[in-house]
Amino acid sequence: MVERAITVAAWEALFRTQVMTMRELSAEFPTELMSLNEYDVLFNISRAPGRRLRLKELNRNSLITQPSISRLIDRLTARGLVVKEPDPDDGRGTIVGITDAGFALFRRVAIQHMEAIHRHFGATLTEEELHLLGELSARARPDTARE
Repeated sequence: MVERAITVAAWEALFRTQVMTMRELSAEFPTELMSLNEYDVLFNISRAPGRRLRLKELNRNSLITQPSISRLIDRLTARGLVVKEPDPDDGRGTIVGITDAGFALFRRVAIQHMEAIHRHFGATLTEEELHLLGELSARARPDTARE
């Protein structure tokens, strides 16, 4: 069993790194084009098969709360960046798809954001360390099955 103090120290280091890095990334994020929350939603939709995702899945995978996502989807729809349609498999459900204009804007912002991530985070670690960090982070996530 891992000693509690080691666990807390590792968590604090990870948490503080994440907060400080997010501050740097937020300062450079092109908010005149979209918010970080809009980016998160478009990121999730763009990764889904056919760039379409059930709203329920979007709620599960997004970093913001369900009520906020619903309002955000309405704003993105009004801007022509996403479309909503009934889920053909579940009449109560909604499918959200990214439009061509939405995907083009997302890609434009994603390129800038990825460059900032690399500058502020990726350039501080080796490729091997980045792979290891990714694996360890995935294992530590509460939604990841543990053996």
